[in-house]
Amino acid sequence: MGVAMKSYSFLSLLFLIVATSVATAARPNIVFILADDLGIGDVKCYGGDRCQIDTPHLDSLARDGIRFTDAHTVASVCVPARIAMMTGRYPWRFQPPRPDGPWGFLNPRLAADEVTLGRMLQQAGYRAGYVGKWHLGTLMQTTDGKNQGPANVDYTKPLKFGPRDLGFDDTFILPGSLDMFPYAFVRGRNFVGNVTAQKGWSAFNRVGPAAEDFEDVKVLDTFATEAERFVEENAAKANSGEPFFLYLALTAPHTPTSPSAKFEGKSKLGLYGDFVMEADDCVGRVLKVLRENDLENNTLLIASSDHGAGPYAGNIRKATPGQLKELEKLGHYSSSIYRGYKFSAYEGGLRVPLLARWPTVVKPGTSCDALVGLIDLLRTCAEIGKAELSNDVAVDSISFASLLHDPQAAAPRADFVMQATRAFAVRSGKWKLALCPGSGCPGTLGNTPKQADAWQAAIEQNGHAPMSRSEMLRAPFVQLFDLSADPGEAANLAADHPAKVRELIALLDRQIAEGRSTPGPSQRNDKADVNYLSGVPARVREASRHR
Repeated sequence: MGVAMKSYSFLSLLFLIVATSVATAARPNIVFILADDLGIGDVKCYGGDRCQIDTPHLDSLARDGIRFTDAHTVASVCVPARIAMMTGRYPWRFQPPRPDGPWGFLNPRLAADEVTLGRMLQQAGYRAGYVGKWHLGTLMQTTDGKNQGPANVDYTKPLKFGPRDLGFDDTFILPGSLDMFPYAFVRGRNFVGNVTAQKGWSAFNRVGPAAEDFEDVKVLDTFATEAERFVEENAAKANSGEPFFLYLALTAPHTPTSPSAKFEGKSKLGLYGDFVMEADDCVGRVLKVLRENDLENNTLLIASSDHGAGPYAGNIRKATPGQLKELEKLGHYSSSIYRGYKFSAYEGGLRVPLLARWPTVVKPGTSCDALVGLIDLLRTCAEIGKAELSNDVAVDSISFASLLHDPQAAAPRADFVMQATRAFAVRSGKWKLALCPGSGCPGTLGNTPKQADAWQAAIEQNGHAPMSRSEMLRAPFVQLFDLSADPGEAANLAADHPAKVRELIALLDRQIAEGRSTPGPSQRNDKADVNYLSGVPARVREASRHR
């Protein structure tokens, strides 16, 4: 009996080991490529005839995989959009750091114990890598013990806090955007090269600390090379059942518009098209290194953009308000059929390309019209990577893994909350409510109507400034669009559907109060006071106070 029991236990253990190995081997490698300021219309498979840029590698993801047509970022500006993707939580739930720093000297946006994409997959047995633009804050060592800034960082000393502290094993980053100093790479915790120069680039000519050999035109090639290195170094283990996760955050086509010599003149559109084509080539290089290392079939590759195109970018190297409108005269529409650009509450700032390729699962050439958010990456990767998550993390993330298997499956997401720089927007089904008149941003760089002009027009239409909070939250001070009939957001239906306006506001209030938008026990927001009317002009808020 004892021998039989021992044999049974041994066989059971053997079965468990084999089953676990099979399950682990079945997990794919995951690569997420995020472009910076790439408009949905900048990608040929989305823009069609309204796109004058060739993007063969991104298009190949649509041909060989799935193209999502109703994908959205959380915010039409970089930092909050990246917080949401990294954590699966709406960025307005977080408390901004105090103190903080400018540009690439941002202090950490996330706490050391935050569950991130990297940490979640790392704990599930993935080797996690991050290459590219970080823009989620670091802690640098300073010469005077004070908060980091352009004049007091000791670049010879390692970071005290960075992506390595948030779950990534192998990191090579630029602290901020390509037009935000310091212009220096960080490998692991250490700055690369001698950061003793002062440099600035064509866009805004922000001159600041830089590595002596750092050049804006070489950054994309450097990031692609680092991505290739990561894949090659982890290929053998990946092919033996130890998968990897790579987050590749490109710096293009965000300004400065700086294509390398190899790509300058390549696009028929001009400098902007050249830069988009170089970003597209980075996707091609990742596909190539996966193929060369026999990883192509067991890798899920997802590509997207953090938000819409910058209205100040184009064929003039200097950042120039309204440049994208000049490209439209040449037949290229970075926002495709949608209204607005980066910074705005309109779809051109918030609707993004989202493409996925996974040969063993995703049927080639498919399209999915379900509403998805980039905030859903964390729960999607958790399901695919077989990572365990408690119900009190990633509280705004919903897995869309089912849509990769079947694009016509029931949509997991019913509603979504988004932000412009000065306004919130709420999506539910075909309806979208923008809690502002106009573009929801100042508009100084090219969005129309400008915030001040839109509020003035709404006040004139109303006959007086809103005299209460409830008056601020109805027509003409808010905008309601039926995106199924009006994807260009031309007709404000708020006055015709006041009940729908109230319903969407109630949805937002509830998700703020409950600290989550997914089922589960209520959570506390890190930020005590989430005020979605903070973008209302001061004089209007003052008028409502004195009622």
